[in-house]
Amino acid sequence: MGQEILPPSGGDDDHIQPVDLKAALEQRYLAYALSTIMHRALPDVRDGLKPVHRRIVYAMNEMGLRPNSAFRKCAKIVGEVMGNYHPHGDQSIYDALARLAQDFSQRYTLVNGQGNFGNIDGDSPAAMRYTESKMTAVSELLLEGIDQDAVDFRDTYDESNSEPVVLPGAFPNLLANGSSGIAVGMATSIPSHNAHELCDAALHLIKHPDATVEKLVEFIPGPDFPTGGIIIDSRDSIIESYRTGRGGFRVRAKWQTEDLGRGGYQIVITEIPFQVQKSRLIEKIAELLIARKLPLLEDIRDESAEDIRVVLVPKTRSVDPTILMESMFKLTELESRFPLNMNVLSMGRIPRVMALNEVLKEWLDHRREVLQRRSRFRLAAIDRRLEILSGLLVAYLNIDEVIRIIREEDEPKPVMMARWDLTDNQVEAILNMRLRALRKLEEFEIRKEFDGLTKEKGEIEALLSSDDKQWQTVAWEIGEVKKKFAKATEVGRRRTQFADAPETDEEAIQQAMIEKEPITVVISEKGWIRALKGHIADTATLTFKEGDGLKIAFPAQTTDKILIVTTGGKAFTLGGDKLPGGRGHGEPLRIIVDMDNDQAVLTAFVHEPSRKQLIVSTAGNGFVVPEAELVANTRKGKQIMNVGLPEETQLLVPVSGDHVAVVGENRKLLVFPLAQVPEMSRGKGVRLQRYKDGGISDVRCFAISDGLIWVDSAGRTFTKNKDELAEWLADRATAGRTVPKGFPRSGKFAG
Repeated sequence: MGQEILPPSGGDDDHIQPVDLKAALEQRYLAYALSTIMHRALPDVRDGLKPVHRRIVYAMNEMGLRPNSAFRKCAKIVGEVMGNYHPHGDQSIYDALARLAQDFSQRYTLVNGQGNFGNIDGDSPAAMRYTESKMTAVSELLLEGIDQDAVDFRDTYDESNSEPVVLPGAFPNLLANGSSGIAVGMATSIPSHNAHELCDAALHLIKHPDATVEKLVEFIPGPDFPTGGIIIDSRDSIIESYRTGRGGFRVRAKWQTEDLGRGGYQIVITEIPFQVQKSRLIEKIAELLIARKLPLLEDIRDESAEDIRVVLVPKTRSVDPTILMESMFKLTELESRFPLNMNVLSMGRIPRVMALNEVLKEWLDHRREVLQRRSRFRLAAIDRRLEILSGLLVAYLNIDEVIRIIREEDEPKPVMMARWDLTDNQVEAILNMRLRALRKLEEFEIRKEFDGLTKEKGEIEALLSSDDKQWQTVAWEIGEVKKKFAKATEVGRRRTQFADAPETDEEAIQQAMIEKEPITVVISEKGWIRALKGHIADTATLTFKEGDGLKIAFPAQTTDKILIVTTGGKAFTLGGDKLPGGRGHGEPLRIIVDMDNDQAVLTAFVHEPSRKQLIVSTAGNGFVVPEAELVANTRKGKQIMNVGLPEETQLLVPVSGDHVAVVGENRKLLVFPLAQVPEMSRGKGVRLQRYKDGGISDVRCFAISDGLIWVDSAGRTFTKNKDELAEWLADRATAGRTVPKGFPRSGKFAG
């Protein structure tokens, strides 16, 4: 490093200090990162709220917007939150408030909204000057005991007020409503769950603090999304996600078929995955429909009103609804994955990924602490009241003397304190008593209240000294919440169901996603490939680049798999729908697949999984390979026959019948049983016919009962039956005999 660079000296440069830029940036970015993590993006494990939501709920409580009170304009609430607690943009606060009121975003809404708060189509809420809101019963539970020293308070941003660090949280809000947020270097994503199930799991955890995640999943089988849907994950994968705090859930739309009579039907979708915008979903499906990516689907209609009702019309009544829906799940957001990343602020300070049992444990510990703090608060209030009651009893027993002292003494307070050994608080209570209260000052009433409070004090002290009693009380409180949100109630009913994805043929689904159209596959001598629309009978009209010509042309469908075998013994697979169009000369195969430069196309054909092929090299080696083994799912293809130059793969013929006929370049014919050729998925093969020099010319599989048929160059057909073939019948790998009379000069079975 060179000399330290100082800023130019000017007027008042006394306070300028050189700072290392790297250190300054690190320090400031760390401060920003911590601020984002702690005060913006991650929820607290105890009440499940981020600061903005906590401030909204607390401000509404301070404004007296209880569930049984009147609604208030959202603009007023946002103003209160922004002015007193949350110095950020009004729109961001309103967005957070509106989200708390959306029953399609929150499983249990914290805000009761009146007006337009947006919808599942992704439309925005109305402006805050039009909408009104107040708290719900859930918010009330979260705040229960806030005025009884249940939680710590801290100064607000301008130190003119105080706000709670965390809410008492009598409702298991973190898991019940879920949360998502992106901080710096970490994120959180927690789905919503069913409150009834959470309470059951928490009650089990109180009795069995060491309960495993596997046990808790018996109570909480998985998330319960506001929009319903069906979770198709296995139980093992759900347990693993909850145990590690990371994972995800595959959620599918809920659908059913509606019979239209006369064999016709339509599919009706009634629930869609969480956080999927319905309008965007339908738009995407319509785009796929126009692009002809959904050949089984005729039309889509949105007939939703209050409830979701999206109608899918199949192309024909013969379309299998399961295969149609499986293809829809693959291509659209009708199936989506909701990630699980239980990254929360543990103890309100430490961000960490927690397992299901840890999250519930921290909530229970918080509830116990709230109970202890509220009990101590009540105990202090009782002690103060008992002190005053004993003072009032003294005053009642000496009422005339008390009145005399007040009337005659300039400073009655010290006199009374000295006379009856009273405390400052007791004398204050007596002096502040109104005259009309003298009538109420009866010994019986005072003693009755004194005894009642003394009894309550004993109960609270017993509670505070016994762990068991504290957990019993926490369990009772959770039981009350469970009653309020039981599955029997409309709000507590489980919305998301569980199911296994139906067992369907993967091949059939792939086919269902391709529009079935006839094509003609054309491959040139130099290895250019294209697919022309329709089945073209006359290939003479095809044009090629100069010096190139037709190698092979055959009819196929866009839904077919096209198998290409090269002289190097490699097999490649291309989808009929993926081939270059018929305009121009197509594309070189070497661009589409990884074909070696020293190899050429041997043959190509439409794949039939049930068929077998006999593959033969120039040296006369061969073996039978099932066609399913030729299918390669990558650009690299699949090595089927092991050949090394100058040897090449020369022939590939379909296997049929029970015998093989082989002709060598030496014009010798050999016929032997097909059973003598082994079936393999890869290899060099076995010798089919022995040659002194030269190699193989042609091979054919046939049924010996039908005889061996060939066609000469003049187009005449010859047939040799079993008896006539007797002299050529021998074992594999023998030399064979000279071809019979009339065999084509080309040495091929087809002229």
